[in-house]
Amino acid sequence: MPPAQSSVIKEFETPTATKEVAPEKPKEKRLICKGCNESENIALNYFQDAGIKDRNALATIMGNIKQESKFNADICEGGSFRSYSSCWGGYGLIQWTSANRYYGLGDFARKIGGSPSDLYTQLRYLTTEVQWQRIEDRVKTPGKSIDRYMDYAYSWIGWGHHGARTSYAYDYASRLITVEV
Repeated sequence: MPPAQSSVIKEFETPTATKEVAPEKPKEKRLICKGCNESENIALNYFQDAGIKDRNALATIMGNIKQESKFNADICEGGSFRSYSSCWGGYGLIQWTSANRYYGLGDFARKIGGSPSDLYTQLRYLTTEVQWQRIEDRVKTPGKSIDRYMDYAYSWIGWGHHGARTSYAYDYASRLITVEV
């Protein structure tokens, strides 16, 4: 074999560069909900992705949604399951009742090409509302009690009937487990 050809073959046989290995992605701590259904888990992940990390804040949000709708996006005030357009009264995850909030959901859904009866559409709408934006920084601030976060939730939802929302929040807090992902 000619010497020039020999050096070319050696060049291919001998690696000159080492393979770079991507650094291991640092593990992130997240909360999961033991015994929660799919809709509850979707909402929990949505709010964590939105930057809410405190167990009590998440539990309070979840407790309020459970009180309002049991996490059913297509529920009409009074408990019947209907489409958005056939509901007269509060509708959806947080029972949007006032005209500007109810019609705001429909307008938002049209703008994004979604359905006002869809869980994902409602979660996205919820976090665009002025009422949510007023409390968002507060629920993103960790270290408060459920009762304190509940004060913020009142100004967000403006419930007329307290119901079991605080009990639900404490129940969620006991079922939220920290894992590394």
